[in-house]
Amino acid sequence: MGRTILGAVIGIVVAMLTITLVEWAGHQVYAPPPGLNPMVADDMARILALQPFGALLFVVAAWALGAFEGGMVAALVARENRPRIAAVVPALVVMAGVVGMMVMMPSHPRWMAVAGLLLPIPAALAGCSVAMAMRKRRRVAG
Repeated sequence: MGRTILGAVIGIVVAMLTITLVEWAGHQVYAPPPGLNPMVADDMARILALQPFGALLFVVAAWALGAFEGGMVAALVARENRPRIAAVVPALVVMAGVVGMMVMMPSHPRWMAVAGLLLPIPAALAGCSVAMAMRKRRRVAG
């Protein structure tokens, strides 16, 4: 049980770091318009209206990749102690963040909300599968 909880916590940290880094990379490729503060709802609505599709796709990719990596690390840490449960926890945190952002700033396109709610759990479970395959491969090779 302890490894499951530890895996989930470390997976959450990895997911949040991954999301932060991918979104930062997205801002380097698609810089937000100058003079607008994304923390102000009206400014955020204008930013979203002005950003190209690729900029919004970066955000959704960040959520999915964060859930994938968080799930993979959670499963690696949990080992045989319920790795799928450990992997799903970071995905649920990502989904909670998506819901929170959509509530605070409802100007996001609907497709982003749908993708943000549908992608994290399959991505985390895919990360878990990769981790389990890596462990299995190490056992066979070792």
